[in-house]
Amino acid sequence: MVPLTSLIVPILLSAVVVFFASFIIHTVLAYHRSDLRKLPSEHEDAVLDTVRRFSLAAGDYCAPHPGSPDRMKDPAFVAKMTKGPLVFMTVAPGAPPSMGTSLTLWFLHVVIVSTFAAYITGRAVGPGTEYLTIFRFAGTTAFMGYSLALMHESIWYKRRWSRTLKSMFDGLVYASLSAGVFGWLWPA
Repeated sequence: MVPLTSLIVPILLSAVVVFFASFIIHTVLAYHRSDLRKLPSEHEDAVLDTVRRFSLAAGDYCAPHPGSPDRMKDPAFVAKMTKGPLVFMTVAPGAPPSMGTSLTLWFLHVVIVSTFAAYITGRAVGPGTEYLTIFRFAGTTAFMGYSLALMHESIWYKRRWSRTLKSMFDGLVYASLSAGVFGWLWPA
């Protein structure tokens, strides 16, 4: 067993490596540019004006919404679902473009995933364990933290599977980088 306090350096270094890898993936590589589709230009202002008129509180919405499990069998609700479209949307207040808060929260998330990878690996193996064993435990744990929870967005909220699978691939890259750092800096 390796105490978590002995793994502070690999936790923080793996978080920094993943943070910069995510920067490269999202700014240099082009494969995420198609994740979100743009509304047709001639309709974007009209859609935004319509949503704005409703003064919706920030939050996640869906339409049609049954309101209760019993209403899911109501013929009127079934007709709305069948007719479509189904809408899942997130409403956020307007603000000038800024990445500061999102990047800070992303880094915090990466540190949390790295901490769990360190905790589980540190409980599973001891000091001086070979690199590939460390890589396997840390990488599997980090992959679970970065990727597995993404699937429910496609299962329940109709997110395109291509978007989910690309993000899960990113999680595999992040997990491999984290695992490599842990394997390299594991206490002897």
